[in-house]
Amino acid sequence: MPAADRSLSDPVRLSDAQDWRHGGFGLYVHWPFCAAKCPYCDFNSHVTASVDQSRWATAYNTEIARLAAELPGRVLGSIFFGGGTPSLMAPETVAAVIEAARAAWPLANDCEITLEANPTSVEAGRFRGYADAGVDRLSMGIQSLNDPDLRRLGRLHSAAEARAAFDIARAAFPRISFDLIYARQDQTRAAWRAELREALAMAADHLSLYQLTIEPGTAFGARHACGGLRGLPDEDLGTDLWEDTQEVCVAAGMPAYEVSNHARPGAESRHNLVYWRQGDWAAIGPGAHGRLTLGATRIATEAHRAPGQWLAAVERTGSGESLREEIPAPERAVEYLLMGLRLSEGVSLGRLAAMGWAPPGPALADLTDLGLVRTDGDRLAATAAGRPVLNGILRALAG
Repeated sequence: MPAADRSLSDPVRLSDAQDWRHGGFGLYVHWPFCAAKCPYCDFNSHVTASVDQSRWATAYNTEIARLAAELPGRVLGSIFFGGGTPSLMAPETVAAVIEAARAAWPLANDCEITLEANPTSVEAGRFRGYADAGVDRLSMGIQSLNDPDLRRLGRLHSAAEARAAFDIARAAFPRISFDLIYARQDQTRAAWRAELREALAMAADHLSLYQLTIEPGTAFGARHACGGLRGLPDEDLGTDLWEDTQEVCVAAGMPAYEVSNHARPGAESRHNLVYWRQGDWAAIGPGAHGRLTLGATRIATEAHRAPGQWLAAVERTGSGESLREEIPAPERAVEYLLMGLRLSEGVSLGRLAAMGWAPPGPALADLTDLGLVRTDGDRLAATAAGRPVLNGILRALAG
């Protein structure tokens, strides 16, 4: 697995000032604009008629320069353009940000540069431009491979457009991922298994497979609250769909390395591993959240959520941050548990102990006896039986 957690093979513990190296260092770039707001989406995304791309590129580059001055000498292992819909960015804007990052930090030889994209024909035509700019991994928001469900999900593309865009992307990028949502309205197990097999046959090397969740503040949330969202699976069917997902993906050689993410060996998302392994990431753009280690202090950063407010702050003060606060060691331990136990590899007990964590009461022994977690040397991980009830495991271990 790339960018491996050193504690998997190296018993040497790193100091607080160097602990982030277990996960590496990445850059997250948030593009907040979309062509339309999906009814299930609670991300910080906004619909607008036009964007001054040059102005936004300058603001991103200002933020990169500011962070580079605080974090000199870091080796950048990944860049991730998320959103929103980053495939609405002009290739020139993407190229300018990548060049600014390259000037700010040395890039690892295998630096992964990912851009999220929607598979409309207009955006697919930009794929070659993104590849020329330096993007080497595309993550496509396909969400479904049938037209009725795409319409229900509020997507602007058809299944045929999604397949055509995938073929274009396959020719332009060495690595491809795409997202699908399951546990949709009126979805049957047989239909999902067939759709998943079709997705696996499309030769993507990474799939993100998410159960549909109804979030407050979304259009689906409002419809569900007034009884207008019928046909959603009950808890038992949701569990069956999750188990079908694991079975079909394992049989195809793409097991889950994280709760919702499946990959062929070596194709795991290196940038997301920075999050799950509690590395450091600089985060720029409206609403972006980062984690940075300065000296021996780990801090959380947040940026202004409203695009206009963020842009004005960067131009006026040289910083788009709205919050910066220290994360005490006990909170770091809980955060590491919450993120790291999502991975099949689990977490390092040594790192947790260095953060002052000890399992509350008999919780760890009880969970082990129930077959929900396992320990292997320095590693603590959820078992196959434990992963469907991971939230309960985390509540028990976080105390």
